[in-house]
Amino acid sequence: MLTEQQIQDIENASLDEALTLITQLFPEGVVFSTSLGQEDQVITHAIARNQLPVKIFTLDTGRLFNEHYELLEKTNARYRTNIQVYFPETADVEKYVNEKGVNAFYESVDNRKECCFIRKVKPLNRALQGAKVWITGLRAEQSENRKGMKMLEWDDARQLYKFNPLIHWSYDQMIDYIKANNTPYNPLHDKGFISIGCAPCTRAIEPGEDARAGRWWWEVSHKECGLHVN
Repeated sequence: MLTEQQIQDIENASLDEALTLITQLFPEGVVFSTSLGQEDQVITHAIARNQLPVKIFTLDTGRLFNEHYELLEKTNARYRTNIQVYFPETADVEKYVNEKGVNAFYESVDNRKECCFIRKVKPLNRALQGAKVWITGLRAEQSENRKGMKMLEWDDARQLYKFNPLIHWSYDQMIDYIKANNTPYNPLHDKGFISIGCAPCTRAIEPGEDARAGRWWWEVSHKECGLHVN
């Protein structure tokens, strides 16, 4: 377990310094889950620039925008990475679709959460097996649920540290970083898609709307899929 001083050193460090410290404290078992959103692209850039020993992976739900796949190829080419792709179990998807329908997630919150569990949570759990530190691109500004999250916290359920290096970053700070480093990002962001998930479950937001308003817009919920909960 990390000491309070080690945690404080990480929380007070710059992005590059914090990522480097984590990999020094945990030479093996540091993984980063990227959805290829703007926040995640910032972290990928920092990991690649510092040549850090971090396994980078992404989840392919089978319902993503084509722009996602184009960005995945572009990112691997730019940073010479090999982002590992995890898919849902075929039997799970077939059972859900055959019993409830291909777009059953529109019918109820329970159906939507079940779909997210099959396509995202279960593959994530497989990807995190054996990990000691899970790096995410969460920012506190993204939703009410994320405002109370810490930069570094112990995930007792998964028995690992969850590291959110951008948790205190503002949207403008993130955009400035992307521009300064010419970091590749999804062109849908320029069309109002601030938070991008599966294509059937994501829309562009209107001026003044919350960043997560475009996710599962037809329901009233915490706008979370189950990957990140307090």
